[in-house]
Amino acid sequence: MDIVIVGIDLGKNSCSLAGLDASGRVVLRRRMRRSAVGSFVTSLRRCVVAMEACCGAHHLGRVFAAQGHEVRLMSPEYVRPYGAPRRRVLPVEEESTQRVVD
Repeated sequence: MDIVIVGIDLGKNSCSLAGLDASGRVVLRRRMRRSAVGSFVTSLRRCVVAMEACCGAHHLGRVFAAQGHEVRLMSPEYVRPYGAPRRRVLPVEEESTQRVVD
């Protein structure tokens, strides 16, 4: 599993992650507690980390950049239109974050 882009949807307590390979196929989809996101991204090779811009994203962005990852933050107004209608079953915001990065 060679992840090139990681899209992170930051929440108050839990975060959703989706990883894309070089061909743009989703190879990882995971939900984890906010405290575990940093250690998980540390275990990955250097990649692009895409997040919606917010207070927590700026802090995590500095942490990930210090580890050698390329961090891209984007305005929330650009993330929302790319997602499908909200459903309880499938969170799509982290994937739409990745699509904006491309």
